[in-house]
Amino acid sequence: MAEKLSAVKGMNDILPASVPRKEKLPDSALWQWFETSVRTVMRRYGYQYLLTPIVEPTALFVRGLGEVTDIVEKEMYSFTDSMNGDKLTLRPEATAGIVRAMNEHNALYNGPLRLWTIGPMFRHERPQKGRYRQFHQLDVEALGFAGPDVDAEMILMARALWRELGLVEGRDVRLEINSLGQPAERHQHRDALVRYFEQHADVLDEDARRRLHSNPLRILDSKNPAMHALIEGAPRLIDFLGEGSRAHFQAVQGALDAVGLAYRVNPRLVRGMDYYNLTVFEWVTDQLGSQGTVCGGGRYDGLIEQLGGKPAPAVGFGLGIERLLLLLQELAVPVPDTACDAFAVVPPGVPLAPVMATLEALRAAGVRVVQAAGGADGPGSMKSQFKRADASGARFALIFGPDEVAQGKVAVKPLRDPAGAQVAQAIDNPASWAASLLA
Repeated sequence: MAEKLSAVKGMNDILPASVPRKEKLPDSALWQWFETSVRTVMRRYGYQYLLTPIVEPTALFVRGLGEVTDIVEKEMYSFTDSMNGDKLTLRPEATAGIVRAMNEHNALYNGPLRLWTIGPMFRHERPQKGRYRQFHQLDVEALGFAGPDVDAEMILMARALWRELGLVEGRDVRLEINSLGQPAERHQHRDALVRYFEQHADVLDEDARRRLHSNPLRILDSKNPAMHALIEGAPRLIDFLGEGSRAHFQAVQGALDAVGLAYRVNPRLVRGMDYYNLTVFEWVTDQLGSQGTVCGGGRYDGLIEQLGGKPAPAVGFGLGIERLLLLLQELAVPVPDTACDAFAVVPPGVPLAPVMATLEALRAAGVRVVQAAGGADGPGSMKSQFKRADASGARFALIFGPDEVAQGKVAVKPLRDPAGAQVAQAIDNPASWAASLLA
């Protein structure tokens, strides 16, 4: 027997609920429901779907994310193409690839765009609950819009998704916001940070010392408990904001206040990529331990030009799907029933043609039907088929008995209603009774 192969560590199979799993991971039905909910919300807000390659030039992420970010320094899956020597990387996030695509295709020539995508991302880090080496993101971007109204729209679109999924903002997830200002303001703040941390160099850990002169803002995002008191006393970027940045941030807050969305201004919120400016935000939860952020984003007005395009403003957010689905499981959020409406029981020897014609007509009418099927000897005994019908979750069994089929009939038996009566329906006109099978 050949050796049994396993998935790469930290990269998981998304399986139906009926397949046993070693680790408690969201099943494929939950994924499908989530994706359907996303499509519903994106249509409401007028966002268009796109797909970009999983593999991109390594330089895209080095230039776009910043050389001294954790992602570029430690986490990227990078390799050299054996055919031509190109340096390539499995994408660790989606925004840089979307901006690259829009630049390459001159997509903003005819005006701003609202875009979204879903797909796998890759980061080489220690796998843990809700944090994997292959993970999936919902990514939403608005390119070419400069105003605070679109910043607020992004945040409110996330809230609309929570509501679509049955999550309650303020209880299950909470909003934190901040402003990173403009580059000149951040430069002043950066100088103040360097001076402050230099005065407390003995408290800095290795990562902080390494970043002190290259990217001191990232020190504020440290998860090291020993540095929290030091970070809390550091100069705050919000105190360095000019009039324009303050006005932009106040307009975002005003829009959120107008629709009754509660939030906390977190002056230490900086996000993990270098490209952000002005508004940044995160939706966080207390239900997943240390992995508290389920959605985050902000404005990145300089990235399009930085990656070779004409200067244009932009704002967006990313959402870790595995982490969000774990939250839904943790909170036991009810998921719509995905069971079939009917299960076709076909005794051995019954002609296949009328069965298939009836089931296809029912499916065309919107009925979810599973057919008992088998090998050369047929789908099995009536007893085994009824067991499968019950396990399927179907509300009805369609029994194609020899006598019924000979009379042009099919018996419809309720499986979940003990008081329900079995009735005979006409095989030659399934559309007339299809609605009786629908929930």
